[in-house]
Amino acid sequence: MATGDLAQLHERAFAPLAQAVEAGRIPGGVLAIVDRDGNRTSRVLGLAQRVPSERPMREDNWFDLASLTKVIFTTPRILALAEAGTIDLDAPLTSVLPDLRQYDADAWERQVTFRQCLGHQTPFPAVEPIYTYGRDPDLLRTFIMQREWRKLAEPVYSDINFILLGFTMERLSGRWIRDMDAGPGFAFSAEPDQSAATEDCPWRHRVLSGEVHDDNCSALQGAGHAGLFGTVASILDFAQGLLDGTGASGDAIALMRTPLSDKRTHGWEHSYASWSGGDRCSAGTIGHTGFTGTGLWIDFDAGRAWTLLTNRIHPTRHFDSGITDLRRRVGDIINGA
Repeated sequence: MATGDLAQLHERAFAPLAQAVEAGRIPGGVLAIVDRDGNRTSRVLGLAQRVPSERPMREDNWFDLASLTKVIFTTPRILALAEAGTIDLDAPLTSVLPDLRQYDADAWERQVTFRQCLGHQTPFPAVEPIYTYGRDPDLLRTFIMQREWRKLAEPVYSDINFILLGFTMERLSGRWIRDMDAGPGFAFSAEPDQSAATEDCPWRHRVLSGEVHDDNCSALQGAGHAGLFGTVASILDFAQGLLDGTGASGDAIALMRTPLSDKRTHGWEHSYASWSGGDRCSAGTIGHTGFTGTGLWIDFDAGRAWTLLTNRIHPTRHFDSGITDLRRRVGDIINGA
C-alpha cells in the first residue's frame, strides 16, 4: 500500500479512538498500521496517566501488553522448541513437567498437551485468583502444579494454559521468565514516567505504571500469560516480521495461522463473527487482545497489521470503557478500505 493511501486509511480509523478519548471513556491511546513492505503510520492522543497527576500520552510510551504476552512472547518460543524437537506439541505437559499432579497418576491434568494449551482446548477454569493464595512465587508455582483443578465441561480461554507453558520454558531453560530475554524492543517492566498507567490497584495500594498489572503474573514474579511491556514501534516491528516472514520460521507462522477450533489457532484467535478485529477481516487474519486495553491484528491476505494500544483500565477496570466496540469499529474501517 502506498504511504499516502496508508496515511488516509489511518486517519479514518483513528476517528473512533479520538471520539472515545474525547468522551472520557479512555484516557489515551495509540493506533498504528504497518504493511508487509514496512510502510507504517501511527498517531497518539490523550493522557498516559490521569491520577494522581496528569501526563500526556507519547508515541514512545511503554504499554503493559497483558495477554499479548501470549502471542508475542510465549507462543513463538513454544513453537520454536517444537521445531527444534525439544518438545512434541502433541505430548502431554508431563513430558517436561513430570511433577504436574504427581500424586495422582490418573489426573486429567496429566493428559493435557502443549498443543491443547496453545489453542485453549483444555477444561481449566477461565479465571483463578492465584495471587490470593500468597506472594511466594516458588510456593505459588508448586500450588499451581499440584492443585486438583476444577474441570469444566467445555474448553474455555484460560490463563492457566499459558502459565503452564511458561513453566515449561522455565524448566527447560533453568531460568524464570523474568530473567529471560524479552525480545527486541520488549521488556518485563518499564520506567514509570515513560509508561501508560494502568489501575489504581486495591491490593498493592498504588497506581501501577511500568509494573505488571495482571495480579497472578505479579504474584508469580513473571509468567507466560502476561507481563510483557512494549512500545508501538516494537509491536509494529514484530507484526511486520510475521508479515514478511523474517520474524519466525515459515512453519511457525503457518501454525499461528492454523485453526485448532472455530475461534483459535496455535496461540492466536482467527477471524470469526463478532470477534475483536471486526466483521470485515479477511479469512487470513489473526489477532489477540490484552485486558489492559491493548490489541494486535495481522491480516496476511491484505499484507498489513494494526495495533490499538490504550490504557482503558486507568484508573480502574470497573468502568465500561467501550473497548470491545472500539476495537471492532477500528477494524471495520481499516478492512473496509
